[in-house]
Amino acid sequence: MERQPVQDACLPDVSGLLDGVPRQRGGPSAPSPGRVRKRRRLPRPWRVLPTPVGTPFTFGYGAVLVVTSLITAYGSPALVRALHQGSSTDVAHLVRMPVVVLVASALWVAGGLLSPFAVGFLVVLTALERRVGGVRTACVFLLGHVLATLATEVPVGVGVLVGYLPDSSLHRLDYGVSFGVAAGVGALGGVLPPWVRWPLLGVFGWMLVSDLVAFADPMTNWGHLIAFGIGIAVWPLVRMPAAPVRVRWGRM
Repeated sequence: MERQPVQDACLPDVSGLLDGVPRQRGGPSAPSPGRVRKRRRLPRPWRVLPTPVGTPFTFGYGAVLVVTSLITAYGSPALVRALHQGSSTDVAHLVRMPVVVLVASALWVAGGLLSPFAVGFLVVLTALERRVGGVRTACVFLLGHVLATLATEVPVGVGVLVGYLPDSSLHRLDYGVSFGVAAGVGALGGVLPPWVRWPLLGVFGWMLVSDLVAFADPMTNWGHLIAFGIGIAVWPLVRMPAAPVRVRWGRM
């Protein structure tokens, strides 16, 4: 007589499980590919402002500009005028101490903290630094500031030398961050998607041309256009991928 196997009533029924596959009973079922949805990134408006970790160059530079703007707002008029005149990148100062005045002139904001170029400094340089890093952002700003300054002041010196301009043209009040900001706008267009790039460049370029046509301050207006073109010219630099950081382990 054939014996039937006796199933222990205390043990669970395992007839539906596969051999060698653990954790089938009660385990969470894997979601089907159709159910997997990507999380949408919520807008983060605070990223338009610099932070010490995310954008150290813009944050540190902006802090310096805040200090110098407070000096301009609350310092004595005689002191402020002396500081601005000593930082001016006119021909007379560029001939005597070019490096000093090129650096010093970029430490002041013409028009105060609420001027368009002060606001543009924070927004534009923050956006650029988040995309290309602090080193390349500093290079773009420096190129725009230095080259546009020289491009507008050297012709004045030549004009005085040949007698076309009076000697008084060698002395003028010229300082601020506007040339560097204009270069930053041009460079930023190279790393933005086309639907943002062309409206940004078109509107900003139209503003600069309108200022030039108004002929209120032709030297400064020409400097803005030159710096804007410099920013566009460095698109190959800002579009280069960042070099990977290689960590070398020494012998233990």
